[in-house]
Amino acid sequence: MPVPAAPLAEAATHCPYCALQCGMMLRATPESAAKEGTGKDDGPEPAGGRSPGPVTVLAREFPTNRGRMCQKGWTSAELLTAADRLTTPLMRPRRDAPLEPVSWERALDRITEGIIRLQREHGPDAVGVFGGGGLTNEKAYALGKFARVALRSSAIDYNGRFCMSSAAAAGIRSFGLDRGLPFPLEDIAHAGAVIMVGSNAAETMPPFMQYLTRQRENGGALVVVDPRLTATARAAALHLQITPGTDLALANGLAYIALTEGYANRDFLAARTTGLAELRAVLASYWPERVERITGVPVADQYAAVDLLAQAERAMVLSARGAEQHSKGTDTVTALINLALVLGLPGTPGSGYGCLTGQGNGQGGREHGQKADQLPGYRKIIDPVAREHIGRIWGVDPTTIPGPGRSAYEMLDALGTPQGPRALLILGSNIAVSAPRAGRITSRLAALDLLVVADFVLSETAAMADIVLPTAQWAEEEGTMTNLEGRVLRRERLRPPPAGVRTDLEIIAALAARLGHAERFPGEPRAVFDELRRASAGGIADYAGISYERITASDGVFWPCPDETHPGTPRMFLDRFATPDGRARLVPVEHRPVAEDIDPEYPYYLTTGRVLAHYQSGAQTRRIGPLVDAAPEPFVEIHPDLAERLGIAEGAPVRVTSRRGTCEVPARLTDTLRFDTVFLPFHWAGAGRANSLTNDALDPTSRMPEFKVCAVAVEPIDDPDDNPDDDRHATGSVPTATVGAAEPVRAMLTGRSQPSGRHQG
Repeated sequence: MPVPAAPLAEAATHCPYCALQCGMMLRATPESAAKEGTGKDDGPEPAGGRSPGPVTVLAREFPTNRGRMCQKGWTSAELLTAADRLTTPLMRPRRDAPLEPVSWERALDRITEGIIRLQREHGPDAVGVFGGGGLTNEKAYALGKFARVALRSSAIDYNGRFCMSSAAAAGIRSFGLDRGLPFPLEDIAHAGAVIMVGSNAAETMPPFMQYLTRQRENGGALVVVDPRLTATARAAALHLQITPGTDLALANGLAYIALTEGYANRDFLAARTTGLAELRAVLASYWPERVERITGVPVADQYAAVDLLAQAERAMVLSARGAEQHSKGTDTVTALINLALVLGLPGTPGSGYGCLTGQGNGQGGREHGQKADQLPGYRKIIDPVAREHIGRIWGVDPTTIPGPGRSAYEMLDALGTPQGPRALLILGSNIAVSAPRAGRITSRLAALDLLVVADFVLSETAAMADIVLPTAQWAEEEGTMTNLEGRVLRRERLRPPPAGVRTDLEIIAALAARLGHAERFPGEPRAVFDELRRASAGGIADYAGISYERITASDGVFWPCPDETHPGTPRMFLDRFATPDGRARLVPVEHRPVAEDIDPEYPYYLTTGRVLAHYQSGAQTRRIGPLVDAAPEPFVEIHPDLAERLGIAEGAPVRVTSRRGTCEVPARLTDTLRFDTVFLPFHWAGAGRANSLTNDALDPTSRMPEFKVCAVAVEPIDDPDDNPDDDRHATGSVPTATVGAAEPVRAMLTGRSQPSGRHQG
């Protein structure tokens, strides 16, 4: 008789990329199941890893994506078989030596010895931790706890500080609470008017566009505010093409029109807000003609935008990174919230203000303690009541919990200095590519006594490390994520990670055990989530009533959900805002120039962003063949008139220079952006690293760097081999690591410059 075929292994999970968290089903073939690893530590393996076999991706009819995914989602399983997948720890036997495979015991012992020595010599804050907005809720929680309990260090922050911090700060200031979208995505499809400020969702989260398509089919209108005529702007009824960095002035101008032309919802303002008189006084100077001079948006278009919003029965104001990644990002989002409040949108069913969160767990990642100033449940670390509660959950004296630490960029900028960390543990972040003024940050990483990076491949940051720890991927572990709606989701595990690979939770638990805290750090996701539920109870982001079982039995659960009988909260602020008196705050804010305006030496604005095929620093997507084929190299977009003036032809090499560094890329001529503005995507390393140029000026409230605008010079390259990728003060090149004879590992680094830095012999 024929032998029956082995059953297919399946897992219901979510895409490993953006905060839309599209639902997907992963299916492993019988051949794949036979090849999969055991998870057993049986000594070092080849640095290039071993293939666990093919996995099929199927889209699920989940509420966020409704059976659709973008190319990144469809190809995401190729990450599981990346040619340069790491399956054993790597370590430098001495400072000037290349990385070599070692056992887990040896790697963890050396990390522990370094932590103990450096903290003994320089104090607890000598060891820092840097997390990521892609980590699961369980990992974010465990990482924050590890820093404060096992390390007793205040030196912890994460790359979400570069993503959502301005919108979060503004939401807390105005509403008393930050949840990216305080309503479900479905509500967008039924809005009569939507204004999107600084979002190119068509390329950053394509399945989101179906809601705007349905909105248009339902008779609604879309207004897009962006310096570029993006794919999203092309779908709009009205495109407001602003001068980079002037979103705040535009928002104030639109609110001025709403107040002076009789569009304000006076009943709502009287019943549910405070601060109207103070706001009126500031808005009085933002008449349309002045706003046109500042922003470049015609007066008629300003009136048209307000009329669309005000005449709609339901309307929404949505913001994203284009408005937020500025040194005045918090005030810009506050001005947009003011506009929404003047029109009476927040807390009104089917209307409101929302922020389109970027990273996969950008929402949950900032709720449970990996931010420098927070404890789990979105509690303030300086709050004595919060410290008492968390101390009980953690089983520690609340007085031993450190206070607030430095924000992300400030911590990175202090690395290796007498005032900053001497060692850094990085999980879920590739800051050598993604940090602003990246040349300076790579020089600070090189100044550390100990750099430890946990990753599944040798990213540009991992290539600089003293020790690299191979970690599991999203399909190889359980965990929860919180998407841009505040919907808590569950990722099921398809199969174990390859032999020799550990999960981030297991790595945290192993290090904590070596530091004397074994009983406090479980390595199993469910145990961590159950503790997170208790820790978040009573906080702003209350997960107490959310369990793996409830998530699985439904399409996720919206927080806050204080107990298991509570249905969750899809729509917030319907009765009151989260302020002490229940009223939203109208906070007057003034426009101010960008931190670095154009001048004769640097006469053009640079703005940065993403392309459809790639994600964040590209550490994942630059390893997937179809995505590389779709977008093989970086480029700079230049208006054809500017290109003609500068003598630049289509595809010709161009040097873009700021006060911090230089980027060399081919030119792409397009009339979709302003004559005075150039655009660089930020997914690439080496000579094409956009963040070699970006400004590290910080928002005074959120500590968000000004990624989205700086002044640059643009010129054709006469000698393509002349590539000064520097920070004007420190090298911007990223050293290459040599790992045994694994050619895929060596080949993955994309920098053109020769290896340099402290780890090169």
